[in-house]
Amino acid sequence: MTHSLHRFGQPEDLAGDYIVFAMPAQGVDPESAIRTEKEFLRRSLRHQPVNLGDAKKGGWFQPQKNLGPGVHWRRNTEPKPELVIDGVDAPGIVAAVFDRYEAMEAFVEELRELDLGVSINISALADRAATCCRACGITRHSVEYSLGFLGKTEKLPEKEILELATMCGHGTVSFGLAEKMMDRVRSGRMTPKAAARTLARFCVCSIFNPARAEEILSGKRKRG
Repeated sequence: MTHSLHRFGQPEDLAGDYIVFAMPAQGVDPESAIRTEKEFLRRSLRHQPVNLGDAKKGGWFQPQKNLGPGVHWRRNTEPKPELVIDGVDAPGIVAAVFDRYEAMEAFVEELRELDLGVSINISALADRAATCCRACGITRHSVEYSLGFLGKTEKLPEKEILELATMCGHGTVSFGLAEKMMDRVRSGRMTPKAAARTLARFCVCSIFNPARAEEILSGKRKRG
């Protein structure tokens, strides 16, 4: 899952960041694939994900239409998981994001028992993913690694901005937007939670981790 591998951070910073993907094979009956993907997402809700979604439409903090100038004071920013699940209308990639290893492992164990017949991928620190597979009695098929950032890294923005922006695998959370949200939090004009949810709305692939973003924006770190 190369679009999720480049999440920037030290191992201890990534210890609260786990993504589980489901992908049907090409040529599978579309209606069957849609039912399977919806079941995957519904089952994930049992394990307290911090985001879930459809790579075609985004996660549960989705953009809204018909917004006016007062949106910043009255916008409903609560997660809308059922809206996301009901909106899955074509085969594709769906994902659930977790901020705790235990929740991710429990979900993978449930998926093993369900045997949905689709490819399941875990995006996490390699040792955590391997531990999960062993705990669930799964033989890992393959593994991909990111080699990190190479080249003129001195031109990259500050560490926290990189951590926020790289949580969208398709780059739709820009450095500029991440910097703007960081500035708003630092100046007291926005709470870390509101800023994290704003960033999550721009992630079209639904793998943004708003819980980790809130930790970064508030200056706190989740360990283990």
